[in-house]
Amino acid sequence: MSQTPAKPSFLETIARDVAMVLKSLGGSAHQDTVIDCVAALHRTRGEPVAHDLGQAIVEAFEQFSEWFTRPFGDGSKRWALIADPT
Repeated sequence: MSQTPAKPSFLETIARDVAMVLKSLGGSAHQDTVIDCVAALHRTRGEPVAHDLGQAIVEAFEQFSEWFTRPFGDGSKRWALIADPT
């Protein structure tokens, strides 16, 4: 019997959306642009856009720091993709 892969957590799903958005924007973008694009992606897929989606996106960005960085240092709102999620 083969095991089905574990379903990604909510934050991992959000982090993968962030990675997809950053990749489509050339690898880096302002935090507000990323949040707007992830919300648009959710709407396109027919998913609800919660009022706290922006907060969840920032949390996912921070939790999955092996995928993302702030190229201009802490406090910067510029985000960049440093590794594709596998």
